[in-house]
Amino acid sequence: MISFLPGRFGYFVRSLIASFIFKKSGYDVSLGLGIVITGGKSIEIGNSINIMRFPCLYSHSQGSIKIGSNVSMNTNVVISAADGGEVIVGNNVMIGPNVVLRASDHTFTDKDVPMNKQDHSGGTIIIEDDVWIGSNATITSNVKIGSHSIVGAGSVVTKDVDPYSIVGGVPSKLIKYRT
Repeated sequence: MISFLPGRFGYFVRSLIASFIFKKSGYDVSLGLGIVITGGKSIEIGNSINIMRFPCLYSHSQGSIKIGSNVSMNTNVVISAADGGEVIVGNNVMIGPNVVLRASDHTFTDKDVPMNKQDHSGGTIIIEDDVWIGSNATITSNVKIGSHSIVGAGSVVTKDVDPYSIVGGVPSKLIKYRT
């Protein structure tokens, strides 16, 4: 119910409750309308965080999420570190709308068992400092986005990105280095 309190009052109440929900919560935390959180005690967030409407933070089944300071997340961002996954977001990071960071995958090794009945495998996603992730991007497990990089809108990032890179596409490829 609290996640749907409108206006400034709703933001105020959610920011107060953040210190009880999360393992660690900094100051100046703004949590938008419709936020969904599972495994809050394995989520750490820094100072000056702005998370807009309808985000999902999943960190259950021994997963963990760590978000640095001065981070901005737009509408409908999904960060999933369930099933032993880990997502680490550095400082001064911008995440556009509809971005998905998923640090765990379904396994599919047994052909005789439906995939939805098989286990998950956890991985790690690291977003270093001063990164901009454009809208509708997807970042898969076991990927590191180097500092000062830009991930283009609609990209699917399946491999590490060097610092100061601009990447885009499906799968993402280096477009150029920032100069």
